[in-house]
Amino acid sequence: MRLLKLVCCFFVGAILLHSCKDEPKKVIKTEPIAFKKEGELTLFKAKTDSVLSKLSIEIADNDYETETGLMYRQGMQDDQGMLFVFPNQAMHSFYMKNTEFALDLIFIKSDMSVASFQQNAQPLNETSLSSKVPVKYVLEVNAGLVSEWGLKVGDSISYQ
Repeated sequence: MRLLKLVCCFFVGAILLHSCKDEPKKVIKTEPIAFKKEGELTLFKAKTDSVLSKLSIEIADNDYETETGLMYRQGMQDDQGMLFVFPNQAMHSFYMKNTEFALDLIFIKSDMSVASFQQNAQPLNETSLSSKVPVKYVLEVNAGLVSEWGLKVGDSISYQ
Protein backbone atom coordinates (compact mmCIF):
# COMPACT_ATOMS: atom_id res chain seq x y z
CA MET A 1 0.00 0.00 0.00
CA ARG A 2 2.78 2.36 0.92
CA LEU A 3 4.59 1.62 -2.34
CA LEU A 4 1.39 2.31 -4.29
CA LYS A 5 1.02 5.75 -2.63
CA LEU A 6 4.65 6.56 -3.40
CA VAL A 7 4.26 5.54 -7.07
CA CYS A 8 1.03 7.60 -7.38
CA CYS A 9 2.71 10.67 -5.88
CA PHE A 10 5.63 10.26 -8.28
CA PHE A 11 3.35 10.12 -11.34
CA VAL A 12 1.20 13.05 -10.21
CA GLY A 13 4.34 15.11 -9.56
CA ALA A 14 5.78 14.19 -12.96
CA ILE A 15 2.55 15.18 -14.71
CA LEU A 16 2.38 18.53 -12.89
CA LEU A 17 6.03 19.25 -13.58
CA HIS A 18 5.64 18.39 -17.25
CA SER A 19 2.54 20.59 -17.66
CA CYS A 20 4.31 23.55 -16.00
CA LYS A 21 7.21 23.25 -18.41
CA ASP A 22 4.89 23.34 -21.40
CA GLU A 23 3.16 26.58 -20.38
CA PRO A 24 4.60 29.69 -22.06
CA LYS A 25 6.25 32.17 -19.72
CA LYS A 26 4.20 35.26 -19.08
CA VAL A 27 5.93 38.52 -19.90
CA ILE A 28 4.61 41.52 -18.05
CA LYS A 29 5.08 44.70 -20.02
CA THR A 30 5.25 47.93 -18.09
CA GLU A 31 5.42 51.50 -19.25
CA PRO A 32 8.80 53.15 -18.75
CA ILE A 33 8.91 55.29 -15.62
CA ALA A 34 9.39 58.90 -16.69
CA PHE A 35 11.54 61.41 -14.82
CA LYS A 36 9.35 63.82 -12.86
CA LYS A 37 11.05 67.16 -12.12
CA GLU A 38 10.27 68.20 -8.54
CA GLY A 39 13.04 70.70 -7.92
CA GLU A 40 16.44 72.08 -8.86
CA LEU A 41 19.76 71.35 -7.20
CA THR A 42 23.09 73.16 -7.48
CA LEU A 43 26.48 71.66 -6.57
CA PHE A 44 29.14 74.10 -5.31
CA LYS A 45 32.94 73.85 -4.96
CA ALA A 46 33.86 74.13 -1.26
CA LYS A 47 36.62 76.74 -1.35
CA THR A 48 35.32 79.05 -4.07
CA ASP A 49 31.53 78.53 -4.06
CA SER A 50 31.79 78.22 -7.84
CA VAL A 51 29.02 76.17 -9.44
CA LEU A 52 30.04 72.63 -10.41
CA SER A 53 26.67 71.70 -11.91
CA LYS A 54 22.94 72.40 -11.88
CA LEU A 55 20.45 69.52 -11.96
CA SER A 56 16.74 68.94 -12.26
CA ILE A 57 15.85 66.58 -9.45
CA GLU A 58 13.18 64.12 -8.53
CA ILE A 59 12.77 63.94 -4.76
CA ALA A 60 12.34 60.69 -2.82
CA ASP A 61 11.01 61.62 0.59
CA ASN A 62 8.56 58.89 1.58
CA ASP A 63 9.01 55.17 2.29
CA TYR A 64 7.90 53.93 -1.13
CA GLU A 65 10.03 56.44 -3.07
CA THR A 66 13.14 55.84 -0.95
CA GLU A 67 12.78 52.06 -1.25
CA THR A 68 12.21 52.16 -5.02
CA GLY A 69 14.50 55.02 -6.07
CA LEU A 70 15.57 54.66 -9.70
CA MET A 71 14.65 50.97 -9.95
CA TYR A 72 12.94 49.78 -13.14
CA ARG A 73 14.12 52.76 -15.18
CA GLN A 74 16.28 52.61 -18.27
CA GLY A 75 18.28 55.75 -17.57
CA MET A 76 18.18 59.50 -17.07
CA GLN A 77 19.81 62.58 -18.57
CA ASP A 78 23.13 63.93 -17.25
CA ASP A 79 21.36 67.06 -15.98
CA GLN A 80 18.96 65.00 -13.85
CA GLY A 81 19.27 63.28 -10.50
CA MET A 82 17.27 61.78 -7.67
CA LEU A 83 17.61 63.32 -4.21
CA PHE A 84 16.72 61.11 -1.24
CA VAL A 85 15.67 63.14 1.80
CA PHE A 86 15.68 61.30 5.14
CA PRO A 87 14.02 62.55 8.35
CA ASN A 88 17.26 62.42 10.37
CA GLN A 89 20.97 62.25 9.78
CA ALA A 90 21.98 58.58 10.08
CA MET A 91 24.02 55.87 8.39
CA HIS A 92 22.44 54.85 5.08
CA SER A 93 23.19 52.03 2.67
CA PHE A 94 21.96 51.59 -0.88
CA TYR A 95 22.15 48.81 -3.45
CA MET A 96 21.46 48.57 -7.17
CA LYS A 97 18.82 45.82 -7.15
CA ASN A 98 16.53 46.31 -10.17
CA THR A 99 18.46 49.44 -11.22
CA GLU A 100 19.34 49.04 -14.88
CA PHE A 101 22.06 51.69 -15.31
CA ALA A 102 25.25 52.65 -13.46
CA LEU A 103 25.12 55.45 -10.89
CA ASP A 104 27.30 57.66 -8.74
CA LEU A 105 25.88 58.05 -5.20
CA ILE A 106 26.69 61.26 -3.34
CA PHE A 107 26.14 61.15 0.44
CA ILE A 108 25.36 64.55 1.97
CA LYS A 109 25.24 65.70 5.62
CA SER A 110 22.45 67.81 7.14
CA ASP A 111 24.63 70.94 6.66
CA MET A 112 24.45 70.22 2.87
CA SER A 113 28.14 69.31 2.58
CA VAL A 114 29.30 66.23 0.69
CA ALA A 115 30.32 63.58 3.23
CA SER A 116 31.31 60.75 0.86
CA PHE A 117 30.42 59.17 -2.46
CA GLN A 118 30.35 55.84 -4.25
CA GLN A 119 31.30 56.01 -7.92
CA ASN A 120 30.16 53.74 -10.72
CA ALA A 121 27.70 51.57 -8.79
CA GLN A 122 27.00 48.72 -11.18
CA PRO A 123 23.51 47.87 -12.47
CA LEU A 124 21.59 45.07 -10.74
CA ASN A 125 24.33 44.58 -8.14
CA GLU A 126 23.03 43.91 -4.63
CA THR A 127 26.26 44.77 -2.81
CA SER A 128 25.62 47.27 -0.01
CA LEU A 129 26.98 50.77 -0.68
CA SER A 130 27.38 52.60 2.64
CA SER A 131 27.48 56.31 3.35
CA LYS A 132 30.44 55.59 5.70
CA VAL A 133 29.27 58.45 7.96
CA PRO A 134 25.83 59.65 9.07
CA VAL A 135 24.04 61.61 6.31
CA LYS A 136 20.62 63.19 5.73
CA TYR A 137 20.59 63.24 1.91
CA VAL A 138 21.73 61.00 -0.93
CA LEU A 139 21.96 62.24 -4.52
CA GLU A 140 21.98 59.66 -7.33
CA VAL A 141 23.36 60.77 -10.69
CA ASN A 142 24.64 59.00 -13.79
CA ALA A 143 27.94 57.17 -13.32
CA GLY A 144 30.98 59.24 -14.24
CA LEU A 145 29.57 62.63 -13.25
CA VAL A 146 31.35 62.81 -9.86
CA SER A 147 34.64 62.46 -11.72
CA GLU A 148 33.60 64.83 -14.52
CA TRP A 149 32.66 67.54 -12.02
CA GLY A 150 35.77 66.98 -9.87
CA LEU A 151 33.49 66.61 -6.84
CA LYS A 152 35.29 66.38 -3.47
CA VAL A 153 34.27 65.70 0.12
CA GLY A 154 33.38 69.09 1.59
CA ASP A 155 31.76 70.46 -1.58
CA SER A 156 28.11 71.39 -1.02
CA ILE A 157 24.62 71.46 -2.49
CA SER A 158 21.53 73.62 -2.31
CA TYR A 159 18.11 72.69 -3.64
CA GLN A 160 14.60 74.00 -3.90
